[in-house]
Amino acid sequence: MPENLFLETVARHVALTPREQQTVLQHMERHSYPARTILLEAGQVCTHSIFVLSGILRSYTVDEQGTEHVVAFAPPGWFIADMYSLLSQRPGQLFIEVNESADVFLLSKANQDKLYDEVPKMERFFRILIENSLVANQQRLVDNLTFTAEARYDKFLSKFKDLALRVPQKQIASYIGVTPEFFSKMKARMLKR
Repeated sequence: MPENLFLETVARHVALTPREQQTVLQHMERHSYPARTILLEAGQVCTHSIFVLSGILRSYTVDEQGTEHVVAFAPPGWFIADMYSLLSQRPGQLFIEVNESADVFLLSKANQDKLYDEVPKMERFFRILIENSLVANQQRLVDNLTFTAEARYDKFLSKFKDLALRVPQKQIASYIGVTPEFFSKMKARMLKR
């Protein structure tokens, strides 16, 4: 059952009673999307966080030259959102796209706020997720400033084991902060070793 992945993810941080689990699931909306569906565009207000049940989502921004910069990937078991926009309820800067056909749970900001009152443990759960996200984003920033492209790629492979075969190489290049051409040459050098 798809909700099991979500409940297992929650159980890593907080223990919900069966009744609390049902209350939480009642606040989620299940949807299926084909690949290449844009779920959020830059300039829109992000009204939902998205939990991936199957498939892969990604968030990205586009610079003035039209180049995409991948901010995050979300495989099954991960949440994705434009956090600035979701929390501030102001227009965001990120696009969220379905990379690989996906089943997801959507949790609206309004329902998330209701859950904090109805199942207080969920406030702790989301606090832990946000703290973990903050730490991961800070580490990624430090890595981008101090690691070589090869080291960033190695870290990507250790974090997203099977993603390297499921997403386009140009998106991986973007995620680690290099051009597709550089990425191709770098991978060829790495294979020679």
